[in-house]
Amino acid sequence: MQNTPSPAQQQRHDDDEIDLGRLFGLLLDHKWLIVGITGAFMVLGVVYAMLSTPIYQADALLQVEKKSSGMPALGELSEMFAQESEAATEIEIMKSRMVVGAVVDQLKLTNVVQPNYLPVIGNFLARRAEEKDQVLIEALQVPQDQIGKALTLEFDGPSYQLFDSEGELALTGTVGQKASKGDWVLHIADAQTPNTHEFTLVKKSRLKAITDVQESLGISERGKQTGILSASIQNANGKYAQEVLNAVASEYMLQNIRRNAAEAENSLEFLERQIPTIKDNLNEAEDKLNQYRLESQSVDLSLETKGLLDQLVELEKSINELSLKEAELSRLYTTQHPTYQALIEQKANLQADRDRLANQIKDLPETQQQVLRYTRDVEVNQEIYLQLLNRMQELNVLKAGTVGNVRILDEAVVKPIPVAPKKPLIVVLATMLGGMLAVGIVFVRAMFNRGVESSEQLEQEGINVYASIPKSDTQENMNAKLIKLAKRKQTDAVRAPLLAKEDPTDLAIESLRGLRTSLHFAMLEARNNIIMISGPSPGVGKSFVTGNLAAVLAQTGAKVLLIDGDIRRGYLHNMMNAVNDKGLADLLAARDATGDLNYKAYTQSGYVDNLDFMPRGTSAPNPAELLMHSRMEQLMEQTAKDYDYVLIDTPPILAVTDAAIVGRYAGTTLLIARFGMTPAKELVHTVKRFEQNGVEVKGAILNSVERKASSYYGYGYNYHYGYAYKSE
Repeated sequence: MQNTPSPAQQQRHDDDEIDLGRLFGLLLDHKWLIVGITGAFMVLGVVYAMLSTPIYQADALLQVEKKSSGMPALGELSEMFAQESEAATEIEIMKSRMVVGAVVDQLKLTNVVQPNYLPVIGNFLARRAEEKDQVLIEALQVPQDQIGKALTLEFDGPSYQLFDSEGELALTGTVGQKASKGDWVLHIADAQTPNTHEFTLVKKSRLKAITDVQESLGISERGKQTGILSASIQNANGKYAQEVLNAVASEYMLQNIRRNAAEAENSLEFLERQIPTIKDNLNEAEDKLNQYRLESQSVDLSLETKGLLDQLVELEKSINELSLKEAELSRLYTTQHPTYQALIEQKANLQADRDRLANQIKDLPETQQQVLRYTRDVEVNQEIYLQLLNRMQELNVLKAGTVGNVRILDEAVVKPIPVAPKKPLIVVLATMLGGMLAVGIVFVRAMFNRGVESSEQLEQEGINVYASIPKSDTQENMNAKLIKLAKRKQTDAVRAPLLAKEDPTDLAIESLRGLRTSLHFAMLEARNNIIMISGPSPGVGKSFVTGNLAAVLAQTGAKVLLIDGDIRRGYLHNMMNAVNDKGLADLLAARDATGDLNYKAYTQSGYVDNLDFMPRGTSAPNPAELLMHSRMEQLMEQTAKDYDYVLIDTPPILAVTDAAIVGRYAGTTLLIARFGMTPAKELVHTVKRFEQNGVEVKGAILNSVERKASSYYGYGYNYHYGYAYKSE
């Protein structure tokens, strides 16, 4: 057998689902709120975009060419050490303190001066002025404790006053002249102050100025391994951004040139230290050769010996070159590397050839051997000496013509259009933010608003709904006035209209006529014809419903008595065009009441045919005790006999106990719930409160029902003549 879910389970299931129709209806109900908030944010976005300070960007383009770090004197080995300068390395060099620090010193970026304008619109107006404010600081020195703090500079014509961070006068001077006092030194070369005479002056630390430039400096490589660097700086002052970026690019290029020149300089210094030693070795070898020739009386070598000498010199030269290569390779490779092994093998072959020649030389006469050895030393040293002299000449030429491997392709220029703020984007984002905020407010308010919006919500809690009364503009205005006057305790100062008399065609009155029919059948089983109307809290419309329902009942020809049972703050006398000189409170407090009550003396009539009215009377300090008096029971019994209907308006049950006392005399008790204001749980608690006091609640009346799209989409309601009814 299939289990059917209980109403409570079905309700929980419905609560877990997202009702898109109701959400859409909420947006329709609050469309003007959403439009208003969204429009306000859009206007704020436009104002912000117009007033915000524009940011300009300066761009420059540089090229880093391939750089060779090998020694030209090493021949083909130099190609082995040729390296490409990586872009990441060059970017870090360009942003280093070495480069940026020189720019800070060159442009005096530790001195910062800003004009003080009116808040919000001051900068906007100054940007559109024909003449700009400018102060050129030539020199600025402040005490150590004032570094990084805001100083105030005020001009009075060519004269000025400098105040420290505490507002104390620190220095006075004249534009164009250097002023000093103690640790304070200020030299203003020029000042243009057409829009303001007050400026903020800050002496930054050198490290802080360098850091600020580094943070604003953006450098990246265009493409991949192209060697093209794109540099940019953004600042509100476009001229400042251009000057700083040009200075950074120039300083970077100069340091590169100095670095390349330093390599040639170091090589020259090394050669200058080696040449005297090589020359001394050459002289010594020549002296030994000449001396031996004189001693041995041998002037020249034979043709055969000459050939051996040439071969030996070439071998020594090659072995010497391979020894230099081996020293270089030992820093790059291990001895097991194929390149290293090939060099060792080549060197061993040359040494073997040299040893072979040495054996041939041993077969020569002693004189020829000795001359050959001395001649070999002379020629080898002479070859090295000439090589070093040639290299010195090359390095001198290289040093004189050093241009570096960096060049500036495009100098810094400022884009004419600001890069920030992006005004269209700001307006769009502000509008979107306003719209999202407005929608969020609507949803949050709906989430926290637990007010009843359909009779189904009350019926699911087990409370019968006898009628749904649509909202009336006249009713709404009346409630607003009465609530306002009730807070001021001035309810007698205004006359509330009785809608059933002044506008009997109002839709709310039409609904009360339907309630009249429902009550006729509901009261068939009631123990008497007394109807008490109450509610959970103030402001739900109890008095409005009670007064107009009494008038509607009287219009059928039935005799009706309306009693204002709210002895504390009742205002039905204003609605019934009556005076409140005496009423229920006076009747219950009368000391001479014996036998039948003469309640007629406390009632008024004539405003509506067939309708008598008993006001609340004089306010009493003990209303609950008066309502519990036996005269109240007598009053209920007599009026029930004399009238077809007796209606009693009572205070809210959750505030005071008066309604629970009166409810014991009433055969029919109805509760008023206000649409969108009274929570269903509050009405359930009200019913329980009455039940605890022995009062049975017949049902509820949903008052001030509004036509809402959220109710239509969320609860399947249609609207007929302005109020809701459930579709069959």
